Amino acid sequence: MRLVPSAEQRGFADALHDLLSDADVAGISAAWADGDTQPGRRLWAAFGEIGVTGLLTGPEPGGPDDLVVAAEELGHHAVPGPVAESIAAAPLLAGDRWLPELAAGRIIVTLAAPPWLPLAVDGDTADLVLFVTGDGIRSGRPGAVHASPHPARRLAEVRPGDILATGRPVRHALELGVLACSAQLLGAGRALLEMSIAYATTRSQFGRPVGAFQAVQHRLADVSVALTFARPLLHAAAVTVCPEDVSAAKVACGEAAVLAARAALQVHGAIGFTAEFELSRWLTLVQVLHRSWGTADQHRDRILQELP
Repeated sequence: MRLVPSAEQRGFADALHDLLSDADVAGISAAWADGDTQPGRRLWAAFGEIGVTGLLTGPEPGGPDDLVVAAEELGHHAVPGPVAESIAAAPLLAGDRWLPELAAGRIIVTLAAPPWLPLAVDGDTADLVLFVTGDGIRSGRPGAVHASPHPARRLAEVRPGDILATGRPVRHALELGVLACSAQLLGAGRALLEMSIAYATTRSQFGRPVGAFQAVQHRLADVSVALTFARPLLHAAAVTVCPEDVSAAKVACGEAAVLAARAALQVHGAIGFTAEFELSRWLTLVQVLHRSWGTADQHRDRILQELP
């Protein structure tokens, strides 16, 4: 069982990191929050060119271990859009005319899957909305739209429409969505830790850098430990894709990211609470992803139910 990315996967992550570093993700996210998804769609098209949106499709598809590598990098850069939802939709659209468009990054797909995902992220702007049930997938008609703590993530109510397909791997697809959400949380937590360390070396209090105080060092060390322990759980779950492993990864990645968010607020002080400061993109992303695709309590309950 591989618990760390391979050299090829690290190279893929590096290529995605370079693409996102060159893109104005902050500007794209701000435009997305204002209802202008065109800059974001151009970025998603670039994802299609390097194979991100087609990871689980094509003649030589990747596996769940590849998707968590990509999703972590997307979380690290706080990329807007229904990332986990699009990943989960791919196996559900096998053989459908929409799949090549999704794989190429030319369309954005989202879904609702009660009870874990009762609302569809960006259901009001997505090209295709699915309503997933235990016995198949239906077309979805977006209804009322609700704001979320993250300004670039609007949540739409979905009314189920016509049955599109039955007998699809619904449960497996939803597990992939949970894995992608977990990986995004891990990436966001890593970004928050990096920003906190950088800020602690430049911000001074009482004539000393904040990072020189042992209490701050211990706080950030705790975050590093939590992220380090969550990573192998995530990659193990990507190998097995069994319910208890996936739930364990979601709990670990979520709690590590929340710990990173709390530490980041403490290190940054009052400026960390302002929406204008760049930290807010990751803080609010962690807040919404931690509750998305099943809460920690729901996943702990599932782990308990899966025990022999």
